Amino acid sequence: MPELPPVSRRLILGGALATGAAAAGVGAAHAAPASAAGAAAGGDAPLPAPTPPRRRGQRSMIDVPFDVHQTVRVGIIGLGNRGSGMAEGWAAVPGCRVSAVCDIRANRAASVANRLVALGKPRPAEYGGSADAYAQMLKRDDIDLVYIATPWEFHHRQGKAALEAGKHAIVELPVATELDELWDLVDTSERTRRHLMLSENCSYGRNELAMLKMAHDGLFGDVTNGHGGYLHDLRELLFSDTYYTDAWRRMWHTRSTASFYPMHGLAPIAAAMDINRGDRMTVLRATATEPKGLADYRERFIDRSHPSWKETYINGDLVTCLIDTAQGRVVRAEHDVSSPRPYSRINSLAGSRGIFEDYAGTSATGGRIYVEPDHSGHSWRDFDSYRKEFDHWLWKKIGDDAANNGGHGGMDYVLQWRTVQLMRAGLVPDIDVYDSAAWCAPVPLSVKSLAAGGRPVAYPDFTRGSWVNLRMGLDSRESAMPPVA
Repeated sequence: MPELPPVSRRLILGGALATGAAAAGVGAAHAAPASAAGAAAGGDAPLPAPTPPRRRGQRSMIDVPFDVHQTVRVGIIGLGNRGSGMAEGWAAVPGCRVSAVCDIRANRAASVANRLVALGKPRPAEYGGSADAYAQMLKRDDIDLVYIATPWEFHHRQGKAALEAGKHAIVELPVATELDELWDLVDTSERTRRHLMLSENCSYGRNELAMLKMAHDGLFGDVTNGHGGYLHDLRELLFSDTYYTDAWRRMWHTRSTASFYPMHGLAPIAAAMDINRGDRMTVLRATATEPKGLADYRERFIDRSHPSWKETYINGDLVTCLIDTAQGRVVRAEHDVSSPRPYSRINSLAGSRGIFEDYAGTSATGGRIYVEPDHSGHSWRDFDSYRKEFDHWLWKKIGDDAANNGGHGGMDYVLQWRTVQLMRAGLVPDIDVYDSAAWCAPVPLSVKSLAAGGRPVAYPDFTRGSWVNLRMGLDSRESAMPPVA
């Protein structure tokens, strides 16, 4: 039988963008998804997730471009391990300047400012010494973008404050931990006409972006399922007295059952499936193993005088979320930072004509692939030649700079460079507030599902029906960084 060439999404997007349910090939925006109907038939109707009405005068931020900024002036809130490390990356991007830095510990602001000066950069203004120092920083008129890298519990409050101060915001994972907070950020973005973006660096990983291009060019045929997560043995760091200030990240394991951090693996899979761009996540079910890992590590390695011995851990070692989509796809998103294991984000995508798996191959890329008609014989092949063929234009353009200016293999700098480029060129963001909310929703939804014994939970539609429209995202067209005057 002759091979039928797959339909490339890139061809669909080559002309005018498709609009409406018919163009996207899906049913009405508010039709009951097949997955939810199936659950109901089995006696487990999904727990509801109501969509609050859009307030009068509030408008969608979908496809809203940035105003053109000749120079992007960044203010940073939170200068612990992540924030201080990213400060130099922001300062290295052409046309970007770090205007102000803030941390509740004033000495951290001074240290980061000193480092930037030593690199030949202008000295940023320093804020610190109190819990509301960031609010004083946000009053400045020389900040266009606020980068937030504080502990999770502050993300919603500080992200909202940045938007209300007239700044755009890019927030580390997760942007918020409660459903009402996620909706609040969506509504605040729409009301203030400012963008809020999840600082999802893994969406800019080289393998992830190549996988995205392969999916959208039809290499996997009809994409049916994906698997992603955050599997990272953090036990030593969680019990460190210095790495996480005031042990904030370990404390979350004593007070929540949530899947804290699945976004690193979920976001690239969601992008490849066109979530919020022709498909959407509709139902989530969560399971969790018993919380054994941290207590076991403490028993073996932590002195009895350590304050952690007063703690009880309730967060399961492995929290798994099974997510259905309106187009009938399934995503498995996992989180485990409490078990001994090599690092993995899983990053696997499969369809009717093949499969890609990351963190599994023997090649330099770490990936392996099997696609028809290229392959046969039930044997994996190395990903090397495919990544070269489908390498995203961002990595072709700035790969060397990324390797020299950012952590995590360069994807930190790619995220920073692209964010600045979008703002300087006046383009639409690759990741918008609706993506950010959808990718972070498993945090509160997993708690809700686990509390109900794994019962399915309806997934909110943060786009309020606009998910049916096919549009660009991380699969961007090549464009240049505007020249620096």
